[in-house]
Amino acid sequence: MLDAALYDRLLGVAAEVSEPLRTAIAAIGVIEIAPPPHASLAERLFVEVVNQQLSTKAALSIWTRIEAAAAAQVVTPRDLFVPGHEAVLRGCGVSANKVRALHAIREAEEAGLLGPDLAALPHAERSAMLCRIRGVGPWTADMASIFHFLDPDIWPAGDVAAVGVLRRLTGIEDTVAVAARFAPYRSILARYMWRSRDAAPVAA
Repeated sequence: MLDAALYDRLLGVAAEVSEPLRTAIAAIGVIEIAPPPHASLAERLFVEVVNQQLSTKAALSIWTRIEAAAAAQVVTPRDLFVPGHEAVLRGCGVSANKVRALHAIREAEEAGLLGPDLAALPHAERSAMLCRIRGVGPWTADMASIFHFLDPDIWPAGDVAAVGVLRRLTGIEDTVAVAARFAPYRSILARYMWRSRDAAPVAA
């Protein structure tokens, strides 16, 4: 669980920024920071590439089809991310560009570029290295650092959902400046913005 003292600190900063922001964080309460769900960085990057520019529901649907296609061949999803399985992946709803990105990530892993040493690097340096891989951009690198490396201080400025919720709750366009007030816990702010989005009632 999030440390209680840190939670109180977030509430205090939020109150200084805007009351709606403080209220939204308070309504969610103390959140749990789950351990990385994937055994390797490559596995996380595979998922994030599929997620790019898609709703959570659409991305999950495509990934479920990939898992089913892999199971039908008695292999794991990563075994499909090599030349020769393009048609299968395209049939699952993966775009041609994303297929090439999945190939590039697997190649980077096999070349030893996604090892545990990346965990010790500052986010900016790690992100620069990841963005050299075809199909991996700043957003994907941010997601990997937040959810795989559990870096506490990243504001994903390219994430439409987090940015949109923070703008709505503060009325401030420049979310980078707002998020800076939460340093060194900007990733935690992002997690609250995603939770707030998920908790919002769906319009009729």
